[in-house]
Amino acid sequence: MTISLETKVPMLHDFHSYLYQPDWRYMESKEKYKQVLEDFPTISLEFRNLAKVYQDVTADICHKMGAGMAEFLQKKVDSLQEWDKYCHYVVGLVGIGLSRLFSVLELEDPIIGQDTELANSMGVFIEKTIIIRDYLEDQLAGREFWPREVWSRYAKKLSDLAKPENIDVAVQCMNELIINALHHIPDVLTYLSRLKTQSVFNFCAIPQVMAIATLVACYNNKQVFRGVVKIRKGQAVTLMMDATNIQAVKSIMYQYVEEIYWKIPSKDPSSNKTQQIIVSIQTICLPNGTVVSRNHYSPIYLSCAVLLAALCWQYLSAMSEDVQANEN
Repeated sequence: MTISLETKVPMLHDFHSYLYQPDWRYMESKEKYKQVLEDFPTISLEFRNLAKVYQDVTADICHKMGAGMAEFLQKKVDSLQEWDKYCHYVVGLVGIGLSRLFSVLELEDPIIGQDTELANSMGVFIEKTIIIRDYLEDQLAGREFWPREVWSRYAKKLSDLAKPENIDVAVQCMNELIINALHHIPDVLTYLSRLKTQSVFNFCAIPQVMAIATLVACYNNKQVFRGVVKIRKGQAVTLMMDATNIQAVKSIMYQYVEEIYWKIPSKDPSSNKTQQIIVSIQTICLPNGTVVSRNHYSPIYLSCAVLLAALCWQYLSAMSEDVQANEN
């Protein structure tokens, strides 16, 4: 964040090309991750040691993400369409890049890498959840990522939602954004239903069920505007151990949207829309939706699954925060 826009914007556009330059490094950063830039030749060397097909995917995603970051450095998120676009740049592209690698590695069928719309939804759903959850943290840091198109109907300034006298409309605004995020779940379920490699499924599914659990914790919850809202550790561990097949994930999704359904306030302006999307999701999830018992798996498998999921969720959350900070 200490780098001027005049320097940063061209660097973001060109960053993908630095992967092919053995001596490129940046020595003027004062941020905590400056070592990454100062020792970038080590990273780029490893990149160039990859097979060309993997290089092509990685460089292409870096190129697109850099352009997207540069774009939103110079503007705020106004419309819902721009919110989708912003989330695409931050995490949607990660979903697309990983999906292409899954296919290139022949861990998954070609359709996984080709259907970029579904892959994008996997990332966008996670990013929207993080943005909704982190309202107060972002406000305290001077960052704004809620779309103006929505919050402007509830307040004159986004920061006004944090005022105690505005808590009721603040919650209504958040509920509307949660509804928007829920619309990605059908894509998420379709994507997961196509996966055939267990490790890939775990890697992809666990952050998704963590996201829906987080949205449920946030829905109609005034605490989002007063402090930190997180799911319980025991709840997180249970999700990590259970989300190992598509039927289990559908059952988890069904149960969580059911929980939202019973939380819907009768006077909430978005109550009808909330009911509609929940019924739609439950219709998809209902057939054979049974949670798989964790007792079916060995302790070693569970330990690996928990570690994998924890690292994945932590990585995506941290990456989102870092990208948002840089774009601020």
